[in-house]
Amino acid sequence: MKKEIHPETHRVTAHCACGSSFETTSTKTELRSTLCSKCHPFFTGDQKFVDTAGRIEKFKKKYGNKAS
Repeated sequence: MKKEIHPETHRVTAHCACGSSFETTSTKTELRSTLCSKCHPFFTGDQKFVDTAGRIEKFKKKYGNKAS
């Protein structure tokens, strides 16, 4: 490996919006996330919509009432 071209890595604790946290390494000093493996629908099997920017309503407005 070449010297002085790689970013410095830190040992950090990543925090999720659901309250869980885990330790990892990162080039940033603090990590925050809205979803993790403990609350994401793919991993939990629960059906819930994660819509932070109104994307579902925008899609329904654009394509919702069209005939097949």
